[in-house]
Amino acid sequence: MLATGSSRIAVLVVLLALLSGCAGSSTSSLEAPDDYFARQLPGMSSSYSPLMSPVDNPILRVSSLHNPPPELVREALLAQHERWAGTPYRLGGTGRGGIDCSALVQHVFSETFRLDLPRSTGEQVQQGTPISRDDLQVGDLVFFRPPGRYDHVGIYVGDGYFLHASTSQGVMLSELDNSYWQRYYWQARRTLEPTTLAQRVVIPEG
Repeated sequence: MLATGSSRIAVLVVLLALLSGCAGSSTSSLEAPDDYFARQLPGMSSSYSPLMSPVDNPILRVSSLHNPPPELVREALLAQHERWAGTPYRLGGTGRGGIDCSALVQHVFSETFRLDLPRSTGEQVQQGTPISRDDLQVGDLVFFRPPGRYDHVGIYVGDGYFLHASTSQGVMLSELDNSYWQRYYWQARRTLEPTTLAQRVVIPEG
């Protein structure tokens, strides 16, 4: 009888051990969603709520830029448009009092993407890799050869628009499909892939 009682106690100990093991597994499975998001989005805070989409979370989108959406590049370029909009064109100009197309491109890439481009259009057209117009992505450089002595450059911002310093209206957004720009379109170059540009985006303070 004592042997039988000891056996029962041993069985109970084993059962309790198994039950506590299942409880541990259950706890791990409850934490799995957080672990999954953390694995997919390195650097994410442990307090992150899975109820919020990573794309909709601006803090996460800024702090986790290993694979950000090209939309971040577009937003940065549109912010630069707001900053420079209305600045008049001035050949050789580099500031708010007047700026030319290649200086604007140089400023935008330096301030937004921490990427130093050459000063002139002739040098900028040698940067990166050539791409077809059909393959344009946000952040690509677009070049034109209008009548006159100088070539022209702008930055593609998506949806058929590009940011540039127009000789007639200053810094503005224009449509690639505009008859004038269609006629004098020359080529496009990609300095860096959109995801790489997004990783380099400088977030303005304040």
